[in-house]
Order: sequence, then C-alpha cells, then structure tokens
Amino acid sequence: MKSITIKGSERESVGKKATKALRNAGKVPCVVYGGEKPLHFSANELAFKNLVYTANAHTVVVELEKGDKVNAVMQDIQFHPVTDKIIHIDFYQLFKDKELTMDIPVRLHGNSPGVRNGGRLLFRKRKLAIKALPDNLPDFFDIDISELNIGDNISVETLLNDDFVILHPDSTVVVQVKTAREVIEVEEEEEEGIEGIEGAEEGAEGGAEGAEAPATEATAESKE
Repeated sequence: MKSITIKGSERESVGKKATKALRNAGKVPCVVYGGEKPLHFSANELAFKNLVYTANAHTVVVELEKGDKVNAVMQDIQFHPVTDKIIHIDFYQLFKDKELTMDIPVRLHGNSPGVRNGGRLLFRKRKLAIKALPDNLPDFFDIDISELNIGDNISVETLLNDDFVILHPDSTVVVQVKTAREVIEVEEEEEEGIEGIEGAEEGAEGGAEGAEAPATEATAESKE
C-alpha cells in the first residue's frame, strides 16, 4: 500500500489552550496510539490533503523534527461542524508483525453487457474491511465487470486472498446488475397502448358495420 509522509512537530503541551493555539495557527493536533505510550504531534492542515480528501487508502509515515519516524494508519478524524476544517486526527501505529483492520476501496473496470442491454448497475460495497499485516495491505480491490449480465453479481467469495482476511460474509454482494423496472413498465404501457388502439379501431369498425345494417333494412322496407 502507498504511504504518505506527514512532517510534524511533537507536542509538549496537550492542554486546551495549547490545542486552541495550534488550530489558530493553521495546525492540526494529532495522536498516535498503539505504541508504548501515545505520541502527540501537530502538523499543518495542508499536509493532510492527500490523506483525507481522497477515496484512496494510504498508510502514513509521521516524520518528526528530531528525525524520529513512526509508521501509522489513520483511525479517526474530526471536522469543525461549521467550517469543516480538520480539528483532530487519531492514528494507530503499525508494526510489521501485528495485523490491523482497515477499509480498502473497491474499483470497477470494464463495461457491463447487462447495463448495455438496459440493466441497472448496483455498487453495493464501495469499501471492504479487511484484516492483514501492514505489508499485505492492498491499495484497491479491482473488479472487472465486463462479463456481468442482467441478474449476475460479484460477491466477496470471488475476492478471497491468502494475504488477508475480508471481514464480511462470503455471500456479501459487492456489485450486481439488476433488471431496470422502469424499462419493463414503459414497455408494458406501450403494449397496452397498442392493444387499446387496436381495440378502439375494431370497435369503430364494428360500430360502422352495425350502423350500416339498419340502414339497409330501412331501405328494403321502403322499397316494399
């Protein structure tokens, strides 16, 4: 998995006043858990742009001014309720021999013949939770939908791998193609409309024939 380097400074004070001063200076207070003790640091808000505002999953290398480096993964993030600015981030330290749980994004490739034939593509799981060692974390789940016809689906079972454990039942549907109900309803309405027109035409013809019969009888009577 790709990694992003975040350059930060270790925080000496973690009180409310110090935290507020950091935020006013455009910095984000952060904590790395999972080690012998929590590591408190701060970094410029712009440093987190490629980590937060993306659909991709990344690990992080926290690089401190003293030269220390910590491998981690983002666990939680808090935004300001009004400005949407990042106000706090929690990280979890990574160890090569220790498994972790992480959400991995799903990417679709190809064109589904079922969709071309009027079906509807349903993307049920855009991310999948997995458990793996840091070195075995995939960047994406790449799924080819070029053979998905109407009624077909791709489930977790087809994505199983020895390098990690997917934390969803094997039967969980990730993507599927279903019949588009609107298409069927439109076709049925069109058929009913045609039948209605044909029925109206037949009724008109029958009415015309029925109208002609009395006229013929009246003519015959007048002749008699």
